[in-house]
Amino acid sequence: MIGRVGGVIVRDRGPVTDRTQLFGAEWCGDCRRTRSWLRRHEVPFVEYDTDADPDVRSRAEELAGGRTNIPVVLTPDGTVLVEPTSVELASVLSTHGARRGRSGCR
Repeated sequence: MIGRVGGVIVRDRGPVTDRTQLFGAEWCGDCRRTRSWLRRHEVPFVEYDTDADPDVRSRAEELAGGRTNIPVVLTPDGTVLVEPTSVELASVLSTHGARRGRSGCR
């Protein structure tokens, strides 16, 4: 299913994983914000650098339905978020039970 949560495209077509995956680049401000949010809310995640590896960049584009925007976040249940806001991360990750630690999004 493809839908929208606010301005983010949500796709339920990624693979099921054991932890959240973040595809992004060091220079990207939205990627830094997403990384910081995941750490602050103690969400276990693996990060992949789209600049360092063309295969990673291709994987991020595939997950995002051909879009080249980053960050791309793949949740443990296979939901894909493209350029999510902090509120959208909180909504989707708490819905899927992926958040640990602190409750609420600030």
